[in-house]
This record gives sequence, C-alpha cells and structure tokens, in this order.
Amino acid sequence: MIKKIYLDYAATTPVDPRVIRAMLPYFSKKFGNTMSLHSFGQEAKRALEESREIVADLIKAKPNEIIFTSSATESNCLALKGIAFANKNKGKRVIISSIEHSCIMESAKWLETQGFEITRLPVDKYGLINPEIVKKAIKKETILVSIIHANNEIGAIQPIKKIGEIIKSQKSKVKSQIYFHTDAAQSFGKIPIDVNKMNIDLLTASSHKIYGPKGAACLFIKEGTKIEPILHGGGHEAGLRSSTVNAPAIVGFAEACKICKREMEKEIKRLSKLRDKLIKGVLTKIPGSYLNGHSKNRLPNNVNFWFEFAEGESMVIQLDLLGIAASTGSACSSAKLEPSYVLLAIGLKPEQAHGSLRLSLGRWTKEKDIDYVLKILPEIIKKLRKISPFKKSQF
Repeated sequence: MIKKIYLDYAATTPVDPRVIRAMLPYFSKKFGNTMSLHSFGQEAKRALEESREIVADLIKAKPNEIIFTSSATESNCLALKGIAFANKNKGKRVIISSIEHSCIMESAKWLETQGFEITRLPVDKYGLINPEIVKKAIKKETILVSIIHANNEIGAIQPIKKIGEIIKSQKSKVKSQIYFHTDAAQSFGKIPIDVNKMNIDLLTASSHKIYGPKGAACLFIKEGTKIEPILHGGGHEAGLRSSTVNAPAIVGFAEACKICKREMEKEIKRLSKLRDKLIKGVLTKIPGSYLNGHSKNRLPNNVNFWFEFAEGESMVIQLDLLGIAASTGSACSSAKLEPSYVLLAIGLKPEQAHGSLRLSLGRWTKEKDIDYVLKILPEIIKKLRKISPFKKSQF
C-alpha cells in the first residue's frame, strides 16, 4: 500500500472531527432560519451570536465587529470594494502589496476600471514589505491600505503591527481617514492576532484554513468604519451581507476557532520544529535547492523551495504517485501556466518560479511524514533532472 500523506494544508484542511460533532445538530434538529421569529429561528440565532463571540475573541475584537461571509474571497472583495465606494468622496487611492492573494489583485484591477488609483508596493527577496515604503506611499487621497498578513505561497509574515502604527500616525498628518485591511486567511488561528494592538480596521479570515468547513469566513470591521455592502437583500449581518445564514458552517467555524485558541501555542512549537527539519533536510540533501522566503519569519507550517532544472508540476505529480499531496503554490491559481507572480516579485526568474514546490504542514503531520519526504524527494528531483533539456552535468 502506498502511503497517503497530505502536505497541502495551505490549500485547505480536513474538517476536525470535533468540529463535525458541533455542526451536526444544525443540519437537522436545529435547522431554523436565523431571521425567523419562532423558536426554531431563535435557536439558530443564538448559535449565530455565540459563534460571533467566539470568532471575535480569537482576534480580540468585539462580537458586533464580526461579519460572517461565505469565503475569504468574498470578505476581501467586501473590504476593498466596500471601503472604496463608501469613501470615494475623500479620495480614490488604494495601496496594496505586490504579493496579495489573487482575489485582492483582481479586485484592485477592477477598481482601476472604476476610476480608482492602485499603488502596488514591492517586497524584498524574502517577500517582506519595508514599512517605510508604506509610509512614503500614503498621500492625502489614500483611503485604504491592504497588506496580506502571511503570504499563501511563501508564508512570509508581514510587519503588520508596525504598518498599522504608521497608518495611524499618517491619518493625523494628512488629516484624512485611512483604513487598514489585512488578509489573514493563512495566519488566522495559526499565530496570535490582536486587531487593537496591530491597529487593524478590517481583517479577513476563513474557516476551511483552520480545520473548519468550507462555506464560512468572516470580515472583521472595526466599529465606526464607513463601508458599503456588495450584496443587497434582506439585511442580514447588520445590513452588510444579505444572504440566508449558513448556520452549520458558522457553528463549525466557531468550534474550529475554539480549538485553535486552545492548541495554538503547542502547535506553533510542534510545526515549527517539523518545518525547520524539512528545510534543513532538503537544502542539505538536494544540491541546487533554494528556500523561497525567510528561513524564520514565516508561518510555522509553510515551506516553499525552488529547484534548479526541475519543473514544479512534474514534482507534484511524482510526489502524488508516491502518496504525497503537495502544490506549486496557491490552489486558486494551480490551473494557470504562468509563473507565480509572488515568486517573480521576490526576484525569481520565470524558469526558477516554474521549479517551485510548496509543502504545507498541519494538525495531522507527523515527523515520520517529513522523514518520508526527505527520503523520496531527492530521488524525484534526480529523476526529473535526468530528463530535463536544461540539465547540467553536476546533477
């Protein structure tokens, strides 16, 4: 029997059995619509508000500052478009980084067609943004800065607290409201977040990245933030997200948050140890291998390499044949043939970016899984180099 090892936790996670147990009653016994006045509806409504409290607690927010959505993509779209159109009379300038998730990049492109000016900030070779670049980019017409907390491909953790402090100080300098949004889909539940200490106005989080179900996510919106809805209808979620509430998924999301809060410190230590073993093992065992991103300032579960004279999709296929699920980068872009814009942004050439491999660890990753990868990956790379038209004799 071939081993089955899942190392693509950055794409999605299996639902924790404890989360499934919490969700089950809301599919049948507690199935009411949260907008209904009868007891079935009110029972679901109570579960919704309890879930809001639990999710808010994980990032030190107030319950009324959490808006539930269907996905991180929806939350990010609401943040960018909602802020842009609600505040366009103050200015039409939006700042993002060059390594945002595709839903931010595409929303920004769309805003440009609507007359907004988008500034895309560069990153260094580790995928990190210099806060001083953010400071210089802020002008009087700036209404929003959106910087990803931890990159989904290379795991780079941005200095969000410092950037938040700069934005706060610049607000008084330019005498205008500047909102700060961060896409925390990859970091939420994995590393500590305090929206108050980090001066964050809006934050995106997703259930299926933390062992909860797909179909549930949230947007933290700080009290007093001026934002327009992008979905109109029955006035759900304080009028900012009309749609019948997905109570089972939201209950599951909340249970996943509970577990993350309880186990986060221990899991950070465990996964960081496995991550570092994997990084050291690959760089030692495989000549012509390079780490993408910073060796330490990255998510505890993220590893991303590029290999000379080996092609990423071929690596993924060969690993899958031997029971290991991996990826070349973002699952949302896996069907595209273009090199990763994230890897290009950190200075890789297109042919180097095409030789990338992302391995992301999770709750059920064991040390023996890392040992197995370190055993078979060198052989896979050697095999691919033998058939590469660009191979060099030293390999």
